[in-house]
Amino acid sequence: MELYNYFRSSASWRVRIALALKGLGYDYRGVHLLRNEQMAAEFGALTPAQLVPLLRDGDALISQSMAIIEYLDETHPEPPLLPSEPVARAQVRALAQDIACEIHPLNNLRVLRYLVKVLGLDEERKSQWIRHWVEGGLAVVEQRLQKSAGRFCFGDEPGMADCLLVPQVFNAHRTDCNLDGFPTILRINEHCLSLPAFADTHPSKCPDAE
Repeated sequence: MELYNYFRSSASWRVRIALALKGLGYDYRGVHLLRNEQMAAEFGALTPAQLVPLLRDGDALISQSMAIIEYLDETHPEPPLLPSEPVARAQVRALAQDIACEIHPLNNLRVLRYLVKVLGLDEERKSQWIRHWVEGGLAVVEQRLQKSAGRFCFGDEPGMADCLLVPQVFNAHRTDCNLDGFPTILRINEHCLSLPAFADTHPSKCPDAE
């Protein structure tokens, strides 16, 4: 397998965590987003969205981090990243989508570039935008975790939701969000980072880290 990703991309980190939890090896293919390498014709020929992460597995090319994680769970079922019971699976997916759909897209690089270059927001207004969506979104996640959390987001084994939570907390710290009101999130994040699958895939450990 090959993973096209960027070290600081939280969506890419989600997939690196999932691969590590599964014990799956892959070739790391760095795509530097700040240098616009995702816009190169060679990468565009692989994915019209020109986004990372992108997983190549044999002849298959799979985009979108959650689709990749579910693909890995279906093709390499042990250890599972989703529960077997349908309601529990839906709850984990909902928790993951609270991050993947309601927080992350509003604060990714192309949105922030548009806010600055097209709409003319200065750095302070951009930071206010980031904090508004991250802190509000994580408040929802914190409430959900009151019902589902054990050592991890859903019980006592790491899964899909943890793959998304840890990179989002990393982004929140990096953008100076106030996380004082999220004790469950911070506890789970700290526990996850004590495990090799999370710590060894940290952005600072990537081959293209800066």
